[in-house]
Amino acid sequence: MSNGNKMLVESDPHQTRVAVLEDDRLTEIFVERNRHRGLVGNVYKGRVTRVLPGMQAAFVDIGLERDAFLYVSDVVENTEPAEDLDPDEGDADGDGEAVASLSAQEGEPSIADLLKGGQEIIVQVVKDSLPNKGARITTHVTLPGRYLVLLPTVRHLGVSRRIEGEEERLRLLALLEELSGQGPAAAAGAATVPRASGGLIVRTVGEGKGSEEFSSDLDYLEGLWARIRRRAAKVGAPALLHRDLDLALRMVRDLMSSDFSVLLVDGEDTYQRIVEFLDPVQPGLVGRVKLYRQDANLFDQFGIEEQIEAALKSKVWLKSGGYIVINPTEALVAIDVNTGRFVGRINLEDTVLKTNLEAVREIVRQIRLRDLGGIIVIDLIDMIEQEHKDEVFGLLEKELGRDRAKTKVLSISEFGLVEITRKRSRSNLERLLTQPCPYCSGRGRIKAVSTICLNLRKELLGRARPLADGELLLRVHPEVAGALQREEREILDEVERTLGTRIVLQADPEFHHERFDISEV
Repeated sequence: MSNGNKMLVESDPHQTRVAVLEDDRLTEIFVERNRHRGLVGNVYKGRVTRVLPGMQAAFVDIGLERDAFLYVSDVVENTEPAEDLDPDEGDADGDGEAVASLSAQEGEPSIADLLKGGQEIIVQVVKDSLPNKGARITTHVTLPGRYLVLLPTVRHLGVSRRIEGEEERLRLLALLEELSGQGPAAAAGAATVPRASGGLIVRTVGEGKGSEEFSSDLDYLEGLWARIRRRAAKVGAPALLHRDLDLALRMVRDLMSSDFSVLLVDGEDTYQRIVEFLDPVQPGLVGRVKLYRQDANLFDQFGIEEQIEAALKSKVWLKSGGYIVINPTEALVAIDVNTGRFVGRINLEDTVLKTNLEAVREIVRQIRLRDLGGIIVIDLIDMIEQEHKDEVFGLLEKELGRDRAKTKVLSISEFGLVEITRKRSRSNLERLLTQPCPYCSGRGRIKAVSTICLNLRKELLGRARPLADGELLLRVHPEVAGALQREEREILDEVERTLGTRIVLQADPEFHHERFDISEV
């Protein structure tokens, strides 16, 4: 299959995975377990439980295990002009479409003047909870459509910063002004019917679109907000008012564009839902959605599993023989560049330059693939020539420009260090697919039990033939056996139905968590 951007969607009864490929190399992977869907984008009616004036924040009960965290900057009404808003902040999947949450500034009201204990408010999750932190929420709800983002609580108009042409930006802003009743006709006193009661932002895929597409999108978004308000009036807190789309449709809504040559879907139900979702909003892309019909597994066909496994390791080899080492810590992510086996052909400075250039491309790919966030420090190999430093830094900025998450990068220091900050709204790949290793007291990580069970399912269903007689003996670690008998029981039931045989579980405490053995009896 030809190179170019591709999106692969693989779904089964237990999870959905979406892979984004650039030139047939995995650059982003999204995973959603059906029993543990992410919360980002969901809208809740919450009850304020604690107000902390000293931290300018509050805790809000939205019905989760931990109370959610609300900063004062996510309560105060935004007052900056539309052109100063940063659309790269605050959206569900980091695609640079939603309004910024303004940081606390001098002169802001006290959180105690805005919120009281027991008060009920409508909030939206902007960052999933972590093991030691509750979800991050905001009162500034953003509802993304195909081309627009509706900001029902603010009166701002904006255009995604990824749309760079000044003429196109002005055209799009003029369309938004007409939709919101703020255009020249309204200024001249002509009768206008404002379409939007809040603010609007044009998404990146809205580039080149016209009033017909925007009007249709706005109809949907305003209807959605009206339904949320009606439900909020009927229920008490805490309550879920709106759940965002599932992963497959969310990725199609947020990512699918003419940049993708194909969207391959493994799963007929998911394929039909994607086609039905795209057809009314962008019928021109429907022809690029293809149902994967081959016998080989979709992710195996493109080597996705191997690339995911590699992304869980600290050392990444470069084609030249150099390598990078990625070490996430509690405070930051440290990335080290080494020449390794690469000795070059001309001189040391040339060898260092080529290694750093190759490393920068791979580092940005790994940052996107692993969804590393917070402070990232890259320790490049020291370069003497300033033009070499400028060349490496320019390439780093160019590669980061392909990242949908908001990033900020500082110049290369005299010690060869580069500091990057990157916004992330969901758990990174390591946290999602692994758990602390019990064999080394949490210093390392192994695959999560749910991941091992899903790997077992794939192995069992991949057997060449069903068994007419007899049984299958499955030997696993006791913790995996317990999961298969309880919360993951559906996997065993599905495999037994498919293979037409009974599976006998045998727990072996001598087995490593990830090891399993299948035999016919």
